[in-house]
Amino acid sequence: MPRPMEPDRWYFYGLVGLVAAGVASFLALLFVAAPYGRHERPGWGASVPTRIAWVVQELPAPLLFAIVFLRGEHAFRPVPLAFLLLWQMHYLQRTFVYPLRMRVGVSRVPLTTIALAIAFNAVNASLNAYAISHGALRHVESWFADPRFAIGVALFLAGFAVNLQSDAILRRLRKPGETGYEIPRGGLFRFVSSPNYLGEIIEWCGWALATWTWAGAAFAFFTIANLLPRALSHHRWYREKFPDYPRERKAIIPGVL
Repeated sequence: MPRPMEPDRWYFYGLVGLVAAGVASFLALLFVAAPYGRHERPGWGASVPTRIAWVVQELPAPLLFAIVFLRGEHAFRPVPLAFLLLWQMHYLQRTFVYPLRMRVGVSRVPLTTIALAIAFNAVNASLNAYAISHGALRHVESWFADPRFAIGVALFLAGFAVNLQSDAILRRLRKPGETGYEIPRGGLFRFVSSPNYLGEIIEWCGWALATWTWAGAAFAFFTIANLLPRALSHHRWYREKFPDYPRERKAIIPGVL
């Protein structure tokens, strides 16, 4: 009977799988926009209401992170606990607050998309929790004074703030019961079409720097690979739908892309 793999080997293969999924996601999304939100379209099989879909697909992230994290030998050290707080701050907001406040009308999300999101969140949360509370011996109290921690946390909080502000602007575009789209204005929408995605990328790049783990780096890579092509799809959609769309706006990086 074969012996079970050591945890570190599972961690390694999980990282390889996450990076491979990021590459595949990037290549696929360059040509086919994920079929939800403004890109919703028939032909993707059974679906569920967007609000329910969001809670179900995001729930593994805070839940599994907490489970794996609390089993780690370093779980109750101050630095890992700080990372736990940051992770849960983002994902509890994203899992429960965001979907309850979104104005989505009758939009739906295909079960295929939900299943892929659940798989990603389950693997990603487990890898990041394991890296912090099981293996990162650098995360002792002195890590609080390391520039990587300070700069990384600052980036994380800045990205989180951009994300919240952008979501609020999008939410105000619709009155209760409305389902149409308008040109968003204000905040970083003055410069890019998808500042919410830019905020998310800044967040997880900050996380990668602050944690200084391979899992954090893989997560940042996947975030860019997933959100960059979607931002480009959003940008094309806005320009096609609104003839008066601001020509100076870029897709996701101000003045560049």
